[in-house]
Amino acid sequence: MPPPIVVFDLDGTLVHTAPDLIDSLNHALASAGVGAVNAEGFHRYVGQGARAMIERAYSSTGREAATKEIDALLDRFLVHYRQNMPGKSRPYDGVLAAIDDLKSAGFLVAVCTNKTEHNAVDLLQALKIDKIFSAICGQDTFTVRKPDPAHLTGTIDRAGGDRNRAVMLGDSETDIVTAKAAGIPVVAVDFGYTERDVCEFKPDRIISHYAALDTELVNELINAAVQPC
Repeated sequence: MPPPIVVFDLDGTLVHTAPDLIDSLNHALASAGVGAVNAEGFHRYVGQGARAMIERAYSSTGREAATKEIDALLDRFLVHYRQNMPGKSRPYDGVLAAIDDLKSAGFLVAVCTNKTEHNAVDLLQALKIDKIFSAICGQDTFTVRKPDPAHLTGTIDRAGGDRNRAVMLGDSETDIVTAKAAGIPVVAVDFGYTERDVCEFKPDRIISHYAALDTELVNELINAAVQPC
């Protein structure tokens, strides 16, 4: 039987990346004469990857951009982001200790993110934490991405985990919808990058610090999700 697994979203869940995403977003927008995004307004733009973030920030000005212009802004964003990685990005307080405890209890851990796989791997390598994950899957790893549940189940399969003994950690509606569609319990963090309160999306649990993520909670969710024969 494959081992149980906990799958983490990346931005806003595993790693606090907002300062660097904002810097790179504003670098790209400035080249098009678009005003800077501030930290308070950043949450409304994230959730579907860098391209969607740029499109949302651009459209918030009331201007329309052609596909070629968005392509150029995305290129500028990615170059700036990669050149400055890991920048100010850091794992959230307590998450590495929680992962250590889960792995000691026999759980695999993986990452399922709408970042590109290359950028996700590079970031985690720069933070020197990539080796703790059995799989790191981005928006381009498969032919689908979150909120398609196959992105999550594909990540579990690639990591060698058990789909029937899995839990997802996320910070957004996208993560919660993805996990529910896959039939996998989901824990939401309330400190991530969503404009709306995560309780509105009805995750199985909400935590405010990784001290609350322990094997007891994870096993409770897995056992509750098991359907009786």
